[in-house]
Amino acid sequence: MRGLRIHETNRARQLRRTQTEAERRLWRRLRARGLSGLKFVRQEPIGPYFADFLCREIGLVVEVDGATHTTEDELRHDERRENFLRARGYRVVRVVNDDVYRNLNGVVETILAAITQGAKS
Repeated sequence: MRGLRIHETNRARQLRRTQTEAERRLWRRLRARGLSGLKFVRQEPIGPYFADFLCREIGLVVEVDGATHTTEDELRHDERRENFLRARGYRVVRVVNDDVYRNLNGVVETILAAITQGAKS
């Protein structure tokens, strides 16, 4: 099925080209199997959504949330999205831009903890 979803592929490419600075910083740590030897991809289409970062091997989605994730409507949308992903077997880790800027090592530790927790399950 991969390669047949041209609209999703084009949208994912556009999202990768216009990623936020926080996404760019985190990607530098995740790319090229830089975290526990796991392969992460960016802006992966999953159903109607695009995961900021996904490790297919272990089904881990990492979402980087900016200031647009604070209103009730946006929080409900995030909850629906997270429920959709979890229903399909994905685990979701959410981090905020500010943490990426101020404490990237802490963000990486949070992701590593999720990886370790998933290995125990």
